[in-house]
Amino acid sequence: MRLTNYTDYSLRVLIYLASLEPGKLSNIKEIAEVYGISKNHLMKVTHELGKMGVIETIRGRNGGIRLALPPKEINIGKIVRKTEEDFQLVECFDGKPGSCIISPVCGLKHLLNKALVAYLTVLDQYTLADIVQNPLNYRMLFQSQEEGS
Repeated sequence: MRLTNYTDYSLRVLIYLASLEPGKLSNIKEIAEVYGISKNHLMKVTHELGKMGVIETIRGRNGGIRLALPPKEINIGKIVRKTEEDFQLVECFDGKPGSCIISPVCGLKHLLNKALVAYLTVLDQYTLADIVQNPLNYRMLFQSQEEGS
């Protein structure tokens, strides 16, 4: 299974924000520069993460973005489910009759569905805190990236 760039960028934004000192604000420009990602893409991502309630956006001159919840309360499986467009690994997952002639007897779709459930079950076992266990390591990497720009 391959995650979309949208989900990848969502997770990267969360990792970046989790690596900051608690309460510190960041902004889209800063995150875009560190990761080498389009600001326009990140604007869409941060807007959605804000609607999901996992980041807080503060408007104004001294505004920015930060986590709205502690990293231990941000479940990776939930983020992936909310940011992925669909989980149709093969065309027969769409439920439309006649999309594949072997669909009525195929054992592959059941195996793939089982694999997908296992994949999401593993992601459900982890939080953002599990990923960013040592925020200082991330901060050092991000800082060296900023200095190299």
